[in-house]
Amino acid sequence: MSQAVHVTAHNFRAEVSESSVPVVVDLWAPWCGPGRSMGPVLDELATRYAGRVKVVKVNVDEEPGIASAFRVQSIPTLAVVRNNTVVDGQIGFAGRAAVADLFERAATGAA
Repeated sequence: MSQAVHVTAHNFRAEVSESSVPVVVDLWAPWCGPGRSMGPVLDELATRYAGRVKVVKVNVDEEPGIASAFRVQSIPTLAVVRNNTVVDGQIGFAGRAAVADLFERAATGAA
């Protein structure tokens, strides 16, 4: 079961902007193969980093305003948001190790 919170324009502020922990925002679409492949990795890391990093998912087809705000040009895109500011990110799915590194940077404040 996914640990990620589905985010829309209605709950973005509460789930991302006002989060007390860094948030990994997964900007994806159901038709994107790499995005679907990254899902289980995000779920695993969300469980491992629970309480230190939050994971949210934004379907860019359903939420074009959020996608535009993050200047998404390719999916999947991951953005790390800390204190309402994008501090790190990754475009595409470069494998589990790259995503794990992103989570570690988010959790430790290295980003």
